[in-house]
Amino acid sequence: MGDNDIALFTEISGDRNPLHYDEAAAKASRFGEIVVQGGVTSAILNAVVAEELPGPGTVFLNVNWAFKAPVRCGDTITGRVEVISARTDKPITELRTTVTRDDGTLVLDGTAVCYTMDIAPRTERTVTSDRRPAAPNRSRAG
Repeated sequence: MGDNDIALFTEISGDRNPLHYDEAAAKASRFGEIVVQGGVTSAILNAVVAEELPGPGTVFLNVNWAFKAPVRCGDTITGRVEVISARTDKPITELRTTVTRDDGTLVLDGTAVCYTMDIAPRTERTVTSDRRPAAPNRSRAG
């Protein structure tokens, strides 16, 4: 993790908490130095879930995460997931989720419920009208 990670996340999220930028404020806090936003810490789990397990097409339905320790600039973090349960009637899994620092400290612990949809590529598309489909609604979760 580095200053650039903090800056990029701030640009996306608008999180300008002084604990992430102001060395004096961060030093006076219980952390004692600049810390990385929790959203940066948890984002590694998005990558694990979407790329590895359960894999492409997976989205979070629910997360329950406890942030146990800070991540600081210079730390390397590792996200891990373990399948706790899988429904047989729908592609829904419950995962145990953890993020650890390179010194072995657990920084995030919790669970997540995920839905995995089939995203097989479409090989054929038939157009029967000259009307264009409406643009999808897009919003950013806060």
